[in-house]
Amino acid sequence: MTDPFSSEGAKAPPKPFTVEEGKRRVRSFVLRQGRFTPAQQRAFDALWPRFGLNYVGEPRDFDATFGRSAKRIMEIGFGNGEAFRFSAELDPDRDHIGIEVHAPGVGRLLNALDADDARNARLYHHDAVEVLENEVADGSLDEIRIYFPDPWHKKRHNKRRLVNPEFAALLVRKLSPDGRLHLATDWADYAEQMWDVLDATAGIVNRAGPRGHVPRPDWRPQTHFESRGQRLGHGVWDLLYDRDGSVAPSSAPAR
Repeated sequence: MTDPFSSEGAKAPPKPFTVEEGKRRVRSFVLRQGRFTPAQQRAFDALWPRFGLNYVGEPRDFDATFGRSAKRIMEIGFGNGEAFRFSAELDPDRDHIGIEVHAPGVGRLLNALDADDARNARLYHHDAVEVLENEVADGSLDEIRIYFPDPWHKKRHNKRRLVNPEFAALLVRKLSPDGRLHLATDWADYAEQMWDVLDATAGIVNRAGPRGHVPRPDWRPQTHFESRGQRLGHGVWDLLYDRDGSVAPSSAPAR
């Protein structure tokens, strides 16, 4: 397959293949790409073949991708990649799959993974919903992480929030029978919505009890932005949900 991030005549990598507006799916993101540096462009040119996963819309054999059979962690919307990089280094026995639509963050993480000589990390530059629906087999992920998703804090934009009943049911389908879902947010209103959605989603159980949250786990590093917010009195909520293998997700056929 031709590398979509070839530098021949390109100023920056193309936008990910997202769902067309005509299909009426409301996106949870807009492409505010920000400044795309020459170093990030070089990362796409040189490192995408090593760490990148081109979206093809067909089920992917991740054992073949990583050259081994191991449990897998997927982080959706990894931003600048700080938590993803930390986890890939901390947990080498599990394979890490990251998804991010914003090119500068992808380029930055590509450089970081190369510096770490990471063997257990691969990245998508694409819409997470499409990746999950079409490339990830049901029951194949040990853990899914969503850290600080866009809160879309204006009420008229709340419908764009990533965590909604349809998406939650999709996440549960992708988790293994003993899998785990970990979310974090620093918006109290979004934490409330996450509880509303996830506590009512079949197939997962809140580890801290209904509307409960846990202290920041060791596998999620505290970012500079988070530390500054806490000094200003902002709260941070970590939500952990365990897959309940005795309950089939509502959108999946009973087994």
